[in-house]
Amino acid sequence: MNHRNPKIIIGSQEWCGFKSLGIPAIKARVDSGAKTSSLHAFNINKFKRDGESWVSFEVHPLQNNRRTVIRCERPIIDKRSVKSSSGISEKRYVINAELSIGENSWLIELTLTNRDSMGYRMLLGREAMSGKMLVDPSASFSLGEFSETQLNSYYKPKESNKSGLKIGLLASNPDLYSNQRIMEAGQERGHHMVFLNIKQCYMKLDADEPEVHYRGGKLLNDLDAVITRIKPSVTFYGCALTRQFESMGIYAVNSSTAITQSRDKLFSLQLMLKHGINIPTSGFANSPIDTNDLIEMVGGAPLIVKLLEGTQGRGVVLAETQKAAESVINAFKSLRANLLVQQFIKEANGKDLRCFVIDGKVVASIERTAAPGEFRANIHQGGSASIVKITAEEKALALKSAKILGLKVAGVDIIRSKNGPLLLEVNSSPGLEGIETATGKDIAGMMLSAIEKKLSWKRDLGVKSENS
Repeated sequence: MNHRNPKIIIGSQEWCGFKSLGIPAIKARVDSGAKTSSLHAFNINKFKRDGESWVSFEVHPLQNNRRTVIRCERPIIDKRSVKSSSGISEKRYVINAELSIGENSWLIELTLTNRDSMGYRMLLGREAMSGKMLVDPSASFSLGEFSETQLNSYYKPKESNKSGLKIGLLASNPDLYSNQRIMEAGQERGHHMVFLNIKQCYMKLDADEPEVHYRGGKLLNDLDAVITRIKPSVTFYGCALTRQFESMGIYAVNSSTAITQSRDKLFSLQLMLKHGINIPTSGFANSPIDTNDLIEMVGGAPLIVKLLEGTQGRGVVLAETQKAAESVINAFKSLRANLLVQQFIKEANGKDLRCFVIDGKVVASIERTAAPGEFRANIHQGGSASIVKITAEEKALALKSAKILGLKVAGVDIIRSKNGPLLLEVNSSPGLEGIETATGKDIAGMMLSAIEKKLSWKRDLGVKSENS
């Protein structure tokens, strides 16, 4: 430190560094209202080293950039309950590391938490500044800025691994969070990732030389694997393409058969019942005349009415009274649609569980809570999600449900009732944003890891910190 001017003047945002973590530059929000400093981290795992508790984690040091990843390991000095700016408390591991800011450095404490959705990858709290700094809120980067060239030199992108796999992502919208994450995760691991718009693919049906072509006539026969994320409106054609890839010997993460079974909500529920999986009491009909009998067979109102073609909470209605149930069912009748009526589980209080299954393991679980005024837990309609510890029974239910349908990747939705866990449905193209944000886990990376394992591909771990 400069002893002639013992207190450093800093602005509301500054560049920091942590040599011991292998992070030469990270932009921090200066917040004297926060007691402890925090660092963006994901894939956080506790382990033992020489009898002591350590934590391994990964950091995206640059905002809006998930391709640059630094892997770190540090001893754990504490685990604390920290309340975020949104008022939610969470348990966080605490580490210490030497902070570099300007020409000065000293040891500070850092809590580890996923800050992907925040404006800054780091928050500099008052404990780290106490006695050493004064904050000028009107200033920014008082101790200097880093140019794009400097940052690029610090975080040189790893050259693409020539032995990486060639993986196609068969989907519809390249801008969706889930699709972007999968593409980024594959590229970060050294694979050649190709986004394939389902509607731009076409097939050559031939017993000896089956082919899939992409717009412009590009041949897709050299793929090692294809990740199938098929939206409901293109299920038929998407599954036809998946079958074609399978006939060419290309590994499909979710098979055409598994996707087809999961998309037929009625058939999937019948399969579940056949294998002893409990579901809410349900009725199925096509424009029924006996509306009242259909209502009574599921225990009367309140009840849920679903269109079988609905997705992400659309086409799902809560009928709270007998009269409302009759009105909704009669309205759906006019559409000449297949509809499902289902027992309403009042004790769930608008909550359900989403268990993310990859290759026979539940890798993450969240509890979803309905938005105010809504009855169904759905983050696409303003609901919220939080980490939850599931029971052994719920875990077994999720794994068995995915296995019954043959899905390697699945989002299994479960509701807690007074009679135990009940299966709501199984999604063959589960979204990643809600569960990655809530848990801080790299779900996209886990999906790629499962492909590597299936195809016996060894990963080059790439960039590491000094302590990795």
